[in-house]
Amino acid sequence: MPIDTLLKPDPYRSGLSFVKRVYAPRVIGLGGGFFCVASVLMTQPVVYWVWGLLFINGFIWPHLAYRWAIRSPQPFGAEIRNLMVDALFGGAWVAMMGFNALPSAIIISMMGMNNIAAGGKNLFFKALGLQVLGGLVVSLIARQPLNIATTPMQVYICLPMLMIYPISLGLVTYRTARHLAEHKKKLFSISVLDGLAGINNRRYWEHLLHNEYDRCIRYRHTATLVLIDIDHFKSINDTYGHSVGDEAILMLTDELRLSLRMVDVIGRYGGDEFGVILPDTHIDQAYLVVQRLREKISAQRLKNAPDLVLRISAGIAEYQPSMEGYQEWLKAADIALYRAKKAGRNRTERA
Repeated sequence: MPIDTLLKPDPYRSGLSFVKRVYAPRVIGLGGGFFCVASVLMTQPVVYWVWGLLFINGFIWPHLAYRWAIRSPQPFGAEIRNLMVDALFGGAWVAMMGFNALPSAIIISMMGMNNIAAGGKNLFFKALGLQVLGGLVVSLIARQPLNIATTPMQVYICLPMLMIYPISLGLVTYRTARHLAEHKKKLFSISVLDGLAGINNRRYWEHLLHNEYDRCIRYRHTATLVLIDIDHFKSINDTYGHSVGDEAILMLTDELRLSLRMVDVIGRYGGDEFGVILPDTHIDQAYLVVQRLREKISAQRLKNAPDLVLRISAGIAEYQPSMEGYQEWLKAADIALYRAKKAGRNRTERA
């Protein structure tokens, strides 16, 4: 599957994930908000259907909103509408309480926290506008008298909401941050690693080669570049099948990891071609490393082709201060590899 397809976001799945993140804070916030509002309404004359509406809003609406959103073909848009409904009712309950100080502040601030966490400042201000609208409409219809003072009993009833809701929202935010970090890590792996061998792909490996070239210039260090090619790889694929070809690539990858140092940089340069950067290594040392690798490879046997003796050719080039760019360094190793293949393969040539 192409990398572009893997990186392309899925709006439906992203919307479902958003709905699920909002669900728990809504259940906790509206459920806790019921007790905050009820602590004020019970001190003033209220018709019975208002209590019923408060109960529905606090304990039934969160689940209805969730079902509505996950069954929508556009979950994200449906959940944004749900948040707008929350804001409208929040403003209405503030007005019904006569703008009682502590419960009103809790409702406005908790909804503000949720909206900022869900959609940033744009969603926050849209919701705030609907809160104001809901408050104005209810104020004009119900004409509730101002009841700003908060009693000690109302403070005690609201305290759990002050403690539980921020913690629950923080937990949701933490989980979201971890999910995004893991997703970012996966995207980075897709962009820099070869899908089969699990080592640096060509583009990222050349980037690291460029960095090593700059390091050699800046600190006057030495390094050696090695290009390795599996001999007669096309014939292996044609004779034994591509699964054996893949097995050969993986075997060479494993041997490179076992034979080289942690600081050495391995990359898959092409189909059957590998590149290795050996920092602080002279060409004679690199030659011995490659010779040992060739011996190990030829002694290995592939599981699905035990009669096949795998052999490799290599071209090595040491960094030279006269090189005008890392491409010239790469070209020198490539020319050495070409000489090795032209001379009969199964050999190592120096630039």
